[in-house]
Amino acid sequence: MATLGTRERGALTHPDLHRLDDVNRDVLKMLTTPGKGWWILFGIAAAGVGLFFTMWIRQMVLGIGVSGLNAPVGWGVYITTFVFWVGIAHSGTLISAILFLFRAPWRQSIYRAAEAMTVFAVMTAGLFPLIHVGRLWHAYWLIPYPNSRFLWPNFKSPLVWDVFAITTYFTVSATFFYLGTIPDIAAARDRATGLRKKLYQLISLGWQGSDSQWHHFGKAYIFLAALATPLVLSVHSVVSWDFAMSIVPGWHTTIFAPYFVAGAIFSGIAMVITLVVPMRKIFGLEAYLTTKHFDAMAKLMLLTSLIVFYAYLSEFFLAWYSGEEVERTAFWNRLFGTYWWATWTMLVCNGFVPIMLWFKRVRYSIPALFVISIFVNIGMWFERYVIVVTSLHHEYEPFAWGIYRPSVTEMCILLGSFCWFSFWFLLFTRLLPPVAIQELKEVMPPPMRKQAGEAH
Repeated sequence: MATLGTRERGALTHPDLHRLDDVNRDVLKMLTTPGKGWWILFGIAAAGVGLFFTMWIRQMVLGIGVSGLNAPVGWGVYITTFVFWVGIAHSGTLISAILFLFRAPWRQSIYRAAEAMTVFAVMTAGLFPLIHVGRLWHAYWLIPYPNSRFLWPNFKSPLVWDVFAITTYFTVSATFFYLGTIPDIAAARDRATGLRKKLYQLISLGWQGSDSQWHHFGKAYIFLAALATPLVLSVHSVVSWDFAMSIVPGWHTTIFAPYFVAGAIFSGIAMVITLVVPMRKIFGLEAYLTTKHFDAMAKLMLLTSLIVFYAYLSEFFLAWYSGEEVERTAFWNRLFGTYWWATWTMLVCNGFVPIMLWFKRVRYSIPALFVISIFVNIGMWFERYVIVVTSLHHEYEPFAWGIYRPSVTEMCILLGSFCWFSFWFLLFTRLLPPVAIQELKEVMPPPMRKQAGEAH
């Protein structure tokens, strides 16, 4: 890949870094010595995965009636969580690709975690349409495959759109993620032994770091980055059309596509911070994940928070300005109706808590950023809950109104989905370098290169 400019090299100037070999040593030791903290988190995640599948199997045995879904609210926690994880998934690759195309100087330390987050979030999101349909053994009806029984899906169904969105995005994001890891897998291969070395030899695809390989690698990576950016925007817009194409009050609006994309970036940045703060502490990566990196992420989170909060205000204003009584009632009900607590949780977590990021002292405080990121994750889940539930439970006709209360089964599956995601991310930190080794070397200042004798 092309050598970065002087300004970008200056992004990594921590005094603990001495030689290029130190980068390999510090990052690759994560693959062999996880520490007690990693095992504790992994044990909690594995237990949560067990709970997730236990409750899912229970629902398949007893029927979808164990959930709180009812006649007016046919979509509940499952679709809410699906949209949440799709937003997390789309943001990872979008963040990585856009920062790469704009040559952001702080990208190198965080983009690998963001790309891995994308792949595992897509894997998590893909489970929820299957959970939602209830009869898992009939889920293949959603796929338009050639068959002799003339079984074709309903292309007007949002669930079919989601199948196309998930499969398309998973293919591109997994390819983008894997391509970027190849040079670092080769670095891990040269230091590994036994079965792990054989695995790295297989998936490094014979990488030797020659000029020709780097040339083709750079061309392929920039091509995929340029492809992934508009793809993310279009695919996440399709997810927003799950709602906007209907005539349900609060859904039928053209703002949903940009609104969902901004929300995805917002929640994705928050999730990256939530993931890299423990990773930084457990593996001792303070030299590579500095306060400057967190300051840059906090500024981006603040920007997207302002965009999302502006979208909230626009929705309320347009509902009032439209003069449509049903639309006005729907948004009044959001603020002061049965689910007022969900709406105000959304507004506080996504609109008011991030205001603290205006202050430099907060942006440079790792614990404060971690807490704020948790609030944002909670707020973004409640945003999807508000969109899904409040509009469905209070539509046009009073006789069709109803109350939806999530069941224990749904809440256990929701909790288990976070454990499922964490399970795969923790495995990733043990199997693949979670920080980009080669690109970190590119941004090391020139004096450090001289100390290493330029033998690279």
